[in-house]
Amino acid sequence: MTEEKSFRKTGAASAAQPAASAPAETPFALLDPRDQLKSLLKTELDGKPFCELSKVTFDHRGASIAGHLLLDTLEEQGYSVDDFDAVGALTAAAVPLVTSMILAAASRGEDLDGFVMDFVYPSVKGPSIKGKRVVLIDSWLSEKSYVQTSSLVTLRNGNELSLDFGIVEHEDAQVVAVASLIGGVDMDKPTVKVVNPVTDETRELPFVEVYHESELR
Repeated sequence: MTEEKSFRKTGAASAAQPAASAPAETPFALLDPRDQLKSLLKTELDGKPFCELSKVTFDHRGASIAGHLLLDTLEEQGYSVDDFDAVGALTAAAVPLVTSMILAAASRGEDLDGFVMDFVYPSVKGPSIKGKRVVLIDSWLSEKSYVQTSSLVTLRNGNELSLDFGIVEHEDAQVVAVASLIGGVDMDKPTVKVVNPVTDETRELPFVEVYHESELR
């Protein structure tokens, strides 16, 4: 009995053959916290030049992770909770991040206050920051012109921030660093140049970013 040879046609008939399956995507719950938040941010940023990230920072998953990652990243850059007493929101978009950081610190047995900077009196809303060391927080701070603007934070000629430091200086508070969930400052040791719009005094503050913008595109 001769063995009958068979030939497989290309095209439609080949569809019957099982296709190579794509690698299974790791379930969200099995990702480490940094990758969990990264996946939420990438989804939110898809196709957008800039957004306030509120769909992430108010999400129950994002809110529970963001505060811990901000604290962890600050500590990696040399700023533990022992090095500052309060965190302040530069813009409305940063308010949920400040709350997340307060709760994350409390879960670690640490005391951390929060506040919001506002142009409406009183300019600092929250517990007094008089004589305290503070870290200023934003959701997205980049060298690009995607920075949220307000009467407190605006962009000037070279994209340096014009920040009314009179508000914190009036309280005799010391700004330790500026931190952001997303950044885009391309330096070995990132700094943010800030300008006092009243006196035109300039200074550079250490800048800490949890994610660089390029990681999320």
